[in-house]
Amino acid sequence: MTAVTPGGLGAPAPEKPRKAVLGSREADDEAVFAALDTRIIRRFSRFLAPYRWTLIGAVASILIFVAANVAVPSAIGFVIQETIARQAHDASRIPFGWVISGFAALIVVNLVFSFLQDWLSARLAQRVIFDLRRSMFAHLQDISLSVLDQTHVGRIMSRLQGDVNALQEFLESSMGALADMATLIAVIFVLLEMNLKLGFLTLTVLPALIGLRALWLPRVKDTFRRARDASSIVNGALAENINGIRTVQESRREAVNYGLFEDKVRENFEAQVDAARAARIMTPTVSILTGVAMAMVMVVGGGDVLRHTLSIGGMVAYILYVRKFFEPVGTLSQQYTGMQRAMAAGYRIFEVLDVPVTIKDKPDAIELRDIETSIELDHVTFGYRSGQPVLHDVSLSVKPRELVALVGPTGSGKTSITALVNRFYDVWEGQVRVGGHDVRDVSLASLGRTVAMVLQEPFLFTGTVMENILYSNPGATREQAVAAARAVNAHEFILKMPDGYDSQLGQRGRNLSIGQRQLISFARALVADPQILILDEATANIDSFTELAIQRALKVLFEGRTSLVIAHRLATIRDADRIVVLQQGHIVEQGTHDELVAKKGLYAHLYSSNYASFDDIDVKEEDPAFAMHT
Repeated sequence: MTAVTPGGLGAPAPEKPRKAVLGSREADDEAVFAALDTRIIRRFSRFLAPYRWTLIGAVASILIFVAANVAVPSAIGFVIQETIARQAHDASRIPFGWVISGFAALIVVNLVFSFLQDWLSARLAQRVIFDLRRSMFAHLQDISLSVLDQTHVGRIMSRLQGDVNALQEFLESSMGALADMATLIAVIFVLLEMNLKLGFLTLTVLPALIGLRALWLPRVKDTFRRARDASSIVNGALAENINGIRTVQESRREAVNYGLFEDKVRENFEAQVDAARAARIMTPTVSILTGVAMAMVMVVGGGDVLRHTLSIGGMVAYILYVRKFFEPVGTLSQQYTGMQRAMAAGYRIFEVLDVPVTIKDKPDAIELRDIETSIELDHVTFGYRSGQPVLHDVSLSVKPRELVALVGPTGSGKTSITALVNRFYDVWEGQVRVGGHDVRDVSLASLGRTVAMVLQEPFLFTGTVMENILYSNPGATREQAVAAARAVNAHEFILKMPDGYDSQLGQRGRNLSIGQRQLISFARALVADPQILILDEATANIDSFTELAIQRALKVLFEGRTSLVIAHRLATIRDADRIVVLQQGHIVEQGTHDELVAKKGLYAHLYSSNYASFDDIDVKEEDPAFAMHT
């Protein structure tokens, strides 16, 4: 790429090794089980800040719930001791009704604040994830095409869906982890406060638990990594097969593809089973350690009961506390894995949000209004990869309301010129001007209103036919949309659809033929009423009969507009005011159809050979007829 100077010209920037825009697979693998990352937590806290009171309410509910929950074993021990005392006819005891009422009140508090912590946690998680999804979507809308060109769509979708869902699950369960941590600390304090000897005896199992966990973590990391990779492979194979289902059925590859897919599914099955086994191994381990701790407490504590140094109620309460000590230990082990996944998800999410937006408005961007819609390329050099220019020092001037056709073999730079006029990319060197203004100096919104583009592969969105026609100009009326459809000869087939203009289109308009989709895209461009119109192979997928029918409509569309047309069919470009012939990123010829035929160059050879397309001809640099004139 180039460093662009304020004047619009720049020198090629030194080449640098290109890294994956949204992270390589190796980087993702390293991040999947990353440790607690304070940078991610700090950035994530910005999304929590607007909901601080919900967070405070959730934490307060957790603390009250933990206090009530930790008090339950002591309350049970107290009730047992009171019952035993009453059996011994101890008249000095508290009224039993008060005891039962107090115990019932404790249970109610436990239930109420358990519900509150769950509800507030879920509410907080949903709000934060809502904001996070909006931020990612808004940012992806603005990311430059040069970035998206280098990124697999599946990777972006994985971040928008899988990573955000992983973060949502962690958020919803993180408050439970906080409750478990608070419970563990409180129970340890109670165990030591009730009986120091039994407390230390219970805690002697912790070294064994820590040692087993240290052995378990490396195993579970590798297992989960294999499971994630296997799942990704299966999802990719499934998506590819569905997207290419026409080719699959045309080639009768169903049986072969089924066999290949079955192998991938089996590998995924085995990896997921291993992951489930590794994830669950801590559960029986904690259960065994719980049993060992309880056995030690019962043996030692039982002796204390016999020696009357520990009450029966106290003994029951202590056993319940031992169980309550190991419950959060097991869940926290699982939460640790979830936390690692959330850190990895946060890493990948913020990696998307950190992708710089290079194509953006200047602070003092000019609004294009009532301009003479000329197009100028002034010594433009541009490419998609560093060191591999597609356009070489190209200069071209298109007058207002002039119809200029761009022709040439595939890869000659035709589409690159139209992309630069739309400012989908920035030039390496030179300037692209619309109405006399460098496109880098004008606002993107006004440039979008000035320039409309119809592509070879029309993209229709889920919705009605009417919504798709009005997509570029939502403020237009229904009558304007119908008039545009009539002008491009789309009206008749639209009326034959079940609900006419209100008929729902399938994904990408697949319930229409390619030609019908293209006609709707023509109507969309006409309703947008742009000052500059660009057609990029827009008639390539329309049959000859339909193409002849829309030639008259195109003349209406071109009337009063500056137009750039990329087309390989001679019938589409013969009537252009000027034809510009490109070859290997250079303009080699330009003129009217008759002038170019008289020059007997590349265009004349194509025309005289009666080729249907420039891609049908084998262009050889050593042939004098095709020598480039730079």
